[in-house]
Amino acid sequence: MPELAAFMAKLRSAFGDDAIDDAVRRGKNGEPVFFACENGHAVGTAMPVTDNAWQVDDAVRDRHYCHGCDGECVGLGVRCGDWLKRGNREKER
Repeated sequence: MPELAAFMAKLRSAFGDDAIDDAVRRGKNGEPVFFACENGHAVGTAMPVTDNAWQVDDAVRDRHYCHGCDGECVGLGVRCGDWLKRGNREKER
């Protein structure tokens, strides 16, 4: 689970080993506080199924905050900077 390991390392750096170890332990013990799945391998306890779920797809992966962006570019297949440039060009007309 290499992607998960890299993500967990970032979480540990941000929140500390104790907080992450506690969440993983609780997830393994049946609490829906930690769940991870990669390449068919799962760890922890998934949240109950709900209609109010949000699936991450390629439209939001590797996104970051851009100054002046209001999120209109999400899902359009264009980067924030390109979207902002396009908007500024239209304003100049």
